[in-house]
Amino acid sequence: MKDLEALVTPPPGGGTVTRRDAMRAIAAAAACALVSPHRAAADGPWRFDGDENAFLDDLERQGCLYFWEQASEDTGQVLDRARNDLAGTRDPRRMSSIAATGFGLTALCIADQRGYLPHADVFARVLNTLDWHLNKLPEVHGFFYHFNDVESGERIGNCEVSSIDTSLLLCGVLTARAYFSDARIQSLAGQIYERVEWPWMLNHGTAFSMGWHPETGFLEARWNHYCELMMIYLLAIGSPAYPVSPELWDSFSRPVVEYEGFRYISGRDPIFTHQFSHAWFDFRGRRDAYANYFENSVTATRAHKAFCLSHPEWFNEDYWGVSASDSENGYVEWGGPPAIGPLDGTVAPCAAGGSLAFVPSDCLDVLRAMRAKWGQRAWGRYGFVDAFHPAANWYDPDVLGIDHGISVLMAENLRTGLVWNTFMSNPECARAMQLVGFKP
Repeated sequence: MKDLEALVTPPPGGGTVTRRDAMRAIAAAAACALVSPHRAAADGPWRFDGDENAFLDDLERQGCLYFWEQASEDTGQVLDRARNDLAGTRDPRRMSSIAATGFGLTALCIADQRGYLPHADVFARVLNTLDWHLNKLPEVHGFFYHFNDVESGERIGNCEVSSIDTSLLLCGVLTARAYFSDARIQSLAGQIYERVEWPWMLNHGTAFSMGWHPETGFLEARWNHYCELMMIYLLAIGSPAYPVSPELWDSFSRPVVEYEGFRYISGRDPIFTHQFSHAWFDFRGRRDAYANYFENSVTATRAHKAFCLSHPEWFNEDYWGVSASDSENGYVEWGGPPAIGPLDGTVAPCAAGGSLAFVPSDCLDVLRAMRAKWGQRAWGRYGFVDAFHPAANWYDPDVLGIDHGISVLMAENLRTGLVWNTFMSNPECARAMQLVGFKP
C-alpha cells in the first residue's frame, strides 16, 4: 500500500491530517480496489456490482440507524430489541443489552466513517456512552449485568453479570478507542477495559464462568468448548491490568463436526457462534496450533447452507439461514448441522448477514432475494426484521440489537475491512493473538 501521506488529502485550506482523515483514506483506497484490504472474500477477490453495493449500503445505513435511534441520549445504552416500524421514535420498552451497546459503539464508528450521521453528533454520543459506562453503570469486578434499564442502568430481573456480553461491550469500547483520536475517548475506553478483573471470572478454574449472580454466585456453566468464546480469552490474555495466562487458550475443547463432506471445528451451536468473535478479531491469513479459524467459519457457513437446503420443504437457494432468533413462539436457539431446536422453516436474516465476509456470493444472493421477494413485510426502517416465516404468514415485528449488529459489522468488513483494521490496531489485541501462537 502507498505511504499514508500519499493517501490522505489535507483538509481544505491546509491543516493537520487527523487519524479520522487517515481512516477515511484507507477505507477509500480499499473501496477503489473493489476488495477488502486483506481479501476478505474466502473464494477470491470480491467485486461488487452496483446493485450489490447499493444493497449493502442500505443494510448498513439502516442498521446503523437502529443503534442511533434505539439508544438513550443520556446513557448511550442500546435497547435489546425494538419494533421495526417506529418512524424514528424510540421503542417504549426499557431493557438495554450491554452486548447490543458493544455492537452499537462499533456501528457508530461505521456511521461516522460513511457519513451516515453528523460527526459531531456521533462523537458526542460515543464520549457520553463511555463516560456513563465507566462512572455510572453498576459493575462487579469490572463486569456488567447482561440487561439493564436503558435510562437508570438498574439491573433488570435476575440477570447475570455476563462474561460474554461484557466482552462484546469491550470490543465496541476498544473499537471506539482506536477509531477516535481523542484523548478523552481513549482514556475512558482504556479505563473500562483495564478495570475488568479477568482472573475473578475464572473462579479458580481453567475456563471462564459464563457469569455470576449476587444471589447465588458463579454459574456452573463455563466457556469450555469452541464457540463465540474466543473474544473472552483474547481480551483477558491481552489485558494490561488483570491478564490471565496464555496457556488458557488451550483450555477449551475444539470438537469437530463432519457433515456431507464438510469438516470443521464447532460445538452443537447456532451459526452465530462462528461469527461474533470474527466481527472484531481478524483471523484472516492466520492460524494457531489448531486451525485457521477464518477458513473454519467459511466451512461452517457452507455446511449451514447445505444443511438448510437438505430441507427443501422449507428452504431453497433464495431462502435459507437459521440462527438464534425470534420465532412465532418466542426466542429460540436453533440451526444446524446437526439439527438444533424446533426447526419449522423460519429464516433469520442474520445467519447470512453475519457470514457476509466468509461466503460473500451466497450470502449476498440470499439476502437480496429475500428483500426482493418479501419487501416491506420483512424489511422495515432498520432493515430486515429479526426473523420471518412466509408460509405461516409470520413476520417478526422486532429487530434484535445483536442480530442486526453482526450483519452491519460483517457487511462493512466485507466492503472495506474497517472494523478489523480499526480494532486490531489496539496493541493489546494484536499482542494477545501473538501470545497464544497465531502465525501467518
